[in-house]
Amino acid sequence: MTAAAWIVGFAALALALAYAAAPGWLWTAAVGGFLLALAAATAMPVWAAAIMLAAFAIAAVALNITPIRRRLLSDRLLAIFRTIAPPMSQTESEALNAGTVWWDGDLFSGRPDWAKLLGFPQPKLTAEEQAFLGNECEELCAMSNDWEQTHHNYDMPPEVWQYIKDKGFLGMIIPKRYGGKEFSAYAHSQVIMKLSTRCSATAVTVMVPNSLGPAELLLHYGTEEQKRHYLPRLAKGLEIPAFALTSPHAGSDAASIPDRGVVCKGTWQGREIVGMRVTWDKRYITLGPVATLLGLAFRLYDPDHLLGSEEDVGITCALVPTDTPGVNIGRRHMPLNAVFQNGPNWGEDVFMPLDWIIGGSKMAGQGWRMLMESLAAGRSISLPSSNVGMSKMAARTTGAYSRVRVQFRTPIGKFDGVEEPLTRIGANLYMMDAARVLTAGAVDLGEKPSVLSAIVKYHVTERNRQNVNDAMDVLGGKGICLGPSNFLGRAYQQVPVSITVEGANILTRSMIIFGQGAIRCHPYVLKEMEATREPDRLKASVQFDRALFGHIGFMVSNAVRTLMMGMTGSHWVRVPDVAPETRRYYQQLTRFSSAFAFLADVSMLVIGGALKRREKLSARLGDILSLMYLCSATLKRYESEGRQPADAPLMHWAIWDAMFKAQNAFEGVIANFPSRPVRWLLRRFIFPLGRPYVVPSDRLGHAAAKLLIEPTATRDRLTAGMYLPKDEADPLGCLEAALDAAIRGEGVEARIRAAQKSGEIAGETPEALARAALEKGGDRRRRARGARAGTRVARARDPRGRFPAGFRAVGVREPPGAPQGRGMTGRLTNAGWRRRAALLLLALLAPLAALGACSVTPDHESVEIIDRFKVGPVALPACVAAAKRASYWCGRRIPSGDQFYAAKCLEAEWEYARACN
Repeated sequence: MTAAAWIVGFAALALALAYAAAPGWLWTAAVGGFLLALAAATAMPVWAAAIMLAAFAIAAVALNITPIRRRLLSDRLLAIFRTIAPPMSQTESEALNAGTVWWDGDLFSGRPDWAKLLGFPQPKLTAEEQAFLGNECEELCAMSNDWEQTHHNYDMPPEVWQYIKDKGFLGMIIPKRYGGKEFSAYAHSQVIMKLSTRCSATAVTVMVPNSLGPAELLLHYGTEEQKRHYLPRLAKGLEIPAFALTSPHAGSDAASIPDRGVVCKGTWQGREIVGMRVTWDKRYITLGPVATLLGLAFRLYDPDHLLGSEEDVGITCALVPTDTPGVNIGRRHMPLNAVFQNGPNWGEDVFMPLDWIIGGSKMAGQGWRMLMESLAAGRSISLPSSNVGMSKMAARTTGAYSRVRVQFRTPIGKFDGVEEPLTRIGANLYMMDAARVLTAGAVDLGEKPSVLSAIVKYHVTERNRQNVNDAMDVLGGKGICLGPSNFLGRAYQQVPVSITVEGANILTRSMIIFGQGAIRCHPYVLKEMEATREPDRLKASVQFDRALFGHIGFMVSNAVRTLMMGMTGSHWVRVPDVAPETRRYYQQLTRFSSAFAFLADVSMLVIGGALKRREKLSARLGDILSLMYLCSATLKRYESEGRQPADAPLMHWAIWDAMFKAQNAFEGVIANFPSRPVRWLLRRFIFPLGRPYVVPSDRLGHAAAKLLIEPTATRDRLTAGMYLPKDEADPLGCLEAALDAAIRGEGVEARIRAAQKSGEIAGETPEALARAALEKGGDRRRRARGARAGTRVARARDPRGRFPAGFRAVGVREPPGAPQGRGMTGRLTNAGWRRRAALLLLALLAPLAALGACSVTPDHESVEIIDRFKVGPVALPACVAAAKRASYWCGRRIPSGDQFYAAKCLEAEWEYARACN
């Protein structure tokens, strides 16, 4: 064999070993065998072969005999690492060690075990949880009115507050032995999601006590005495909890809170005890203005060493009744017209017993660890659930409106320009809900996924922000005019609240996701860091040696796997038995996982500790990890729901879009790498044949958008779990009825246009066309049946009753002549079937016309109305007033004649349809 052939053979052997992540002994055996074969098969001089084999033997001994390797290599490198490793504070260490690693560890490994992901059980509700959602939760939604609460009351009504307390909404996570519901994390998520589709104040009021708060901390860290006293009271609503963490000068940097407590002696209830004098100043505390029990975080000091040798004890959490002398509750905040209770509190030198520390005095200084571990679980539920609920409401209402609203004789949802935001809304929601369910399921499995909680907090809230913005673009004027029928305006206002709380999104993306994930999820980095801080030299040497050489093998393997999968398009990657249409996604995600692990290692090796300050690079690396998790959740959902073919466009668009964004994040890291040679190398390894993904196709987007504007099973699955009012006087109920009417009437409208075009009917004006269609439509009995059918199908809302109360308070006057409290049906009851039919058609078509379901023209003469419907001059003013009142209710004033014309038009369409059939 030629020298070139031997070189090629050796390279192929090395690549195969690296791709398979072969252990060190197998490398040694393979290389040794190759060198022996090389020496035997070539005319290599004996002395040269002896030198080559001797050098190999020395290297093999040095690398494979652990004590020799530690002495020669590992200990020397450990000494260097100790000098260059950045210092780590206690709070940083506690934050890194908080929570658990779950599927995020697989994604960081470069070899995700897809069978393990698909094997995780799908969360399910118990019969008790399902009954609670279908009864108590449904009733609470019906009692809540976002418009009334945000515009008039600035709070929930007393009966809603009492219902929340009486029905156990504040104790969903509390065990039954303490009087709570003991719901699963998934059931907790479902309740919050459903409430969020109805009213933000109600959802937040229920969410906060069941998330990061005294109950969560008590369950995990409280003494048995504290649990027995407080948990039953919290479960029954006898105590309203709040947790005070944020200070005016410590928001995102919560570990630097200036609030302080000093251990000292003092008088408590007539006797001298060892306690604390605590001074604090907090703000943005949800439920703070109405709280009876305050969870308080502060830094505790022990200058007299009454507790131990440490003077700076550390961050501590205590439970403080708000009626304690010295506790001050400030005026409410108003977070963008969201009326959940929120406000400041403070105290100065408030003396309290050490028993008020959660967990007792032995837990003094453990507050930061408690908060980080509890936040990992709470943040996995609260904000993802509430934002998914908001997006479900946006998707269902905007999809219906896009089909009901007609411009240029076409529903606006069928225009390409509107399809684009509708596609994003539907696909984003499909992926958001998948991530919500998967993460809640992880919590139910006993995990405290700190990195994944940051991922879902950031990406679900950001995608919800995009969804609501897209929905507002589609709604146009309907969305920007606040009123009782505006179903999206308050959600649009309040989106930034979710972006800000529980870790601001900028901070979460740029510092937490990769900053914590690179250390916590990497199989070796945390072990290497722990070895550098280990005081026992022998133990540190053993730990560092094992982690270092494991890390080297991990990095080499991922480099080779990344290159090979890039060269082959990952077509040979093995995946479990999955839907054929998703197989390539699993293969490409495996490739991206390997490339991400390789890129992360290179970044930490080349940039080192400075990567902590290169926040843009850190954010992009975090985006890659996050998008892989979102894709994993989406694929898991598609399999768990039975591979629904009708849902496939949403799944495909969501994953394709996420993979395209992940690909761009790879490019963003590579293009901004500080070393040009490393940039060149990384690009050749990760994208040797170019980048595989482009933006999702317009044809796929069309299929996805179509699912939102039709009453399909996919639309129901996409918005499952949201509150759907049956009352057609409710804006959402009105839209649902209007969507049904618009769908069933489209064919009739098309036939009329076709008949006009073919010359079967003619007319210069809409009125003339209507008359012609009616004449073509057949006998009187058939016309009557058509009118009744139109009435049943098109009912969207009955505009009877008073004009919405409270409009006078904001300067909007009722229409002139609007009846005060009397409906119009009473005046027409005895006027014959023609008058009743006219009345019903008016009642259901007026809101539809206002929403744009029927094209309208300038005012028509009242004589036309009287002539067609035989409405007498006494009843006419009531009809006109009702039409005007309905148009105001829908957010804009439409000439009353147009309302009647819409009724005439629909009746003509139904008459003509029956004639054609």
